Parts: sequence; C-alpha cells; structure tokens
Amino acid sequence: MDKPAVTDIPLTESIRKRWSPKIFSEIPVSKEHLQQILVAASWAPSCFNAQPWSFIIGTHENHETFQKLSDCLTPTNSIWAVKAPVLMLAIAELNFTHNGKKNRHASHDLGLALGNLLNQATLLELQAHLMAGFSIEVAKKNFGIPNTHDPFTMIALGYKADINTIPKKLLEKELIPRTRKPLNELAFAGSFQESFF
Repeated sequence: MDKPAVTDIPLTESIRKRWSPKIFSEIPVSKEHLQQILVAASWAPSCFNAQPWSFIIGTHENHETFQKLSDCLTPTNSIWAVKAPVLMLAIAELNFTHNGKKNRHASHDLGLALGNLLNQATLLELQAHLMAGFSIEVAKKNFGIPNTHDPFTMIALGYKADINTIPKKLLEKELIPRTRKPLNELAFAGSFQESFF
C-alpha cells in the first residue's frame, strides 16, 4: 500500500514515499534490513561526531524484548503498534562523552539519525511509524536506562500491508490524504513573519 506525498516540487523517492502507517504486513523484517537501517542511522551527522543515539530493538522472534517495549506504549498506540513485526526505542545520550558537558543538540542529532533510518527503510520497502505516545518511566525501568540518557521516541516498523487484507474501516483512515504546511508558513526572510516565497 502506497501513500506518496502529493507535491509539484520534485522530491527524492524515499522522501516522497515515506509515510507513517498503522497497519503492517506480518512478514518478519530480515536481520539484513535491520542492519541496513541502523547503519544508515549511524552515518547521520552529529555535534562533535558524538553520535548520541542508541536503539533497543524487539521483534516477534525476540519476544521478551518486544513485550517490554510493548509495555511502554500508551493504550492508543498499543492497539495497533504491537501488530508490527518490529518495535524500537530510540534513545539520546544527554552529555558529551569527550567532556561530560550537556549536549543540547542530542535530540536534534537523534532526529537526524532517525531521518536516515526512515530514508533507508523506505528504500527497502519498509514503513515506520514514530511514536511519542509511550512512558519514559516504564522504558527506563524496563531497560535499566540511566538518567544520562533520554528515551526519546518509539518506532513501529514493518513491510507494507497488502491493501486487500486491511478491513474497510481501517483502510478508510489509512487513506486519508496527507498534508503539509505551505512554504510561505515555514520559510521566512527579513523578519519571522515575512515569507521568503
């Protein structure tokens, strides 16, 4: 099932095709594909090359970790996300390792790594849905995450679902058109309210 971005401006295919479904195929994600998306994430730029990101990965085959990740989700996300073949927790290290000082760019750099991950996943015909709806406290407890690290987002990951297997009611929600703000609301010049375009 595809839901490409509708735009008159040409975009790279991995950006145009990326979207956040709530329905995934039951096919397990191969270790090779997981390695590829994580290596892509690892090549993101970061302040002082600190690479402050790390990931906890659970699959249906690795049931214990998958269950511990599932336990972190809010009820509204848990309903659909646990059906994905992979759940991940993305974590940002809050201090620089080279000097121990606060890294105020840690969450930004993790976001860059996630952008790479999403691009690579899309190229591999995978889809991912990033989620803010989870308990940081449960995540820290379940995985022994120290206060020097911030569980930042969770990810449901899997291959595209066959459109014929999706119940009609769910399909209608999934096919709602995607929208974005126009450029005149996000690009400015001269002053914050003066559009660049």
